Amino acid sequence: MSSFEATKTDSSGSGPATSTTLPSIPAEKSLSSPSIISDAVVNATASVLESSPTSASYLKSSQTSAVEVSQTSASPSQDSQTPLVGGVVSGQATSYNGDDVDGTCMFSTADYSLPAGIYGAALSVDTWDSAAWCGACLSVVGPRGNSIKIMIVNQCPGTCGLNNIDLLPNGFQQLADLKVGRIDVKWDIVKCDISSPLFLKTKTGSSKYWFSIQVVNSNVPVKSLEVSTDGGQMWQSTIRKDYNFFENPSGFGTDFVDVRITSVTGETIVVNNVSSASETRTDATSNFS
Repeated sequence: MSSFEATKTDSSGSGPATSTTLPSIPAEKSLSSPSIISDAVVNATASVLESSPTSASYLKSSQTSAVEVSQTSASPSQDSQTPLVGGVVSGQATSYNGDDVDGTCMFSTADYSLPAGIYGAALSVDTWDSAAWCGACLSVVGPRGNSIKIMIVNQCPGTCGLNNIDLLPNGFQQLADLKVGRIDVKWDIVKCDISSPLFLKTKTGSSKYWFSIQVVNSNVPVKSLEVSTDGGQMWQSTIRKDYNFFENPSGFGTDFVDVRITSVTGETIVVNNVSSASETRTDATSNFS
């Protein structure tokens, strides 16, 4: 069993506080709760629930400013096909009709398009973990032995089944004929291989009195987002909502803030001069490695 170590900093910004080793999930096991944004990956097994194919439901709900980005890494760069956390997960795949980025992760509100070669998909509500999987890329192997790369953009209802994924038709038919309806798959979390920078987009209604922002186009899953109003001396946490926005219901009392994003591998990116205003996009100059 392999593991990686992520360095955590406390909200006071005083530096490293604790070091947590996140264990990998043994190959061929299923996760009952991956919790990739929590302090440890839950190592548990469970049977895949049988259910009939279903369509995922959708939630439907831009402006650039100059930024400065600093980037640090708490772990070595990994090959794009090396699992970032956990290991191989067994599940099933179905298909649903929809647009590439429509869904509970609300990437459509950011006017986002999936990178070439990545297919949109919905993840079981039983594995959702409060939107921790939004934007995560999975390498999915089908019954023919070939694989595709997907990005989680939506949530599949409870009938989808534990660890199961609902693929858009263009992705499903790369693995099997659509008429099959349901197939056995194995998947693991990998880097998206995105070369363009990530960006931040505030939610409709966001302001210095109510702060809501999402991370879009990240190369790896995002674990946390913190905000500083004093040039990085102190960092304040936000709460990740089920619809994939990081929020502070009281706001931060200022029109511009600095944002620190931490990935599941422990790497951080700091974006300066991020607007708190409604529906504002702030581009970073880099992405997670």
